[in-house]
Amino acid sequence: MSDYILELKNVHADIDQYHILHGVDLQVRTGELAVLLGRNGAGKSTTLRTIMGRTKVPKGEVLFRDQPITHLSTPKIARKNIAFVPENMGIFSQLTVRENMLLAATSGTLDQDRLGWIFDLFPPLDRFWQKAAGNLSGGQKQMLAIARALIEPRDLILVDEPTKGLAPAIIDDLAVAFEQLKAQQVSILLVEQNFNFSRRLGESVAVMDDGRVVHQGSMADLAADEDLQHELLGLGLAAHQ
Repeated sequence: MSDYILELKNVHADIDQYHILHGVDLQVRTGELAVLLGRNGAGKSTTLRTIMGRTKVPKGEVLFRDQPITHLSTPKIARKNIAFVPENMGIFSQLTVRENMLLAATSGTLDQDRLGWIFDLFPPLDRFWQKAAGNLSGGQKQMLAIARALIEPRDLILVDEPTKGLAPAIIDDLAVAFEQLKAQQVSILLVEQNFNFSRRLGESVAVMDDGRVVHQGSMADLAADEDLQHELLGLGLAAHQ
């Protein structure tokens, strides 16, 4: 068996008449936090949606635990114990925090020990447990979106730009949560624009440009090489250091 929990091999993806991914090769090792970086429009979010079966793949292959999932439906992919936290968070504003969490639990029940752990990570969810999710702040909604992905043990979690628009204190809270997940050897693929956040958490990194992965290696190596950061990411991302 491969060391990789997730592999994309020459993956192409179309959205309507547009060809977005042009042969993506990407690997995520079992138990690591991998970061996917790149300028706006590079194809990062489309890559996550493609893994989850939300875009058409005319060519290439997506493998999960060495098994192809390329053409499976999104529900079937999710049932393989893969969770996805989209950029728009995907929460139900009219439902309470509790109801949002229940919907995310495939068993229909909430494990109280795991729920206690989530409350330790994100105390506001405990305080607003019976409140409508639409009344939460932006940071609290992001906490709920991530908590929904964590309510049951997952083999792989895909997270799209969790820090976007959040205050520094909330970003730090999210980083602590991800560090706990790393300690538990949860496999995570994180799309992020905040380079400080990425550098703090990432073990491996892939950089995308124009629908392709143009660099893949260790985060430590990229973090130590300012010239490479500028070459691959431009001033917009490198300036976050």
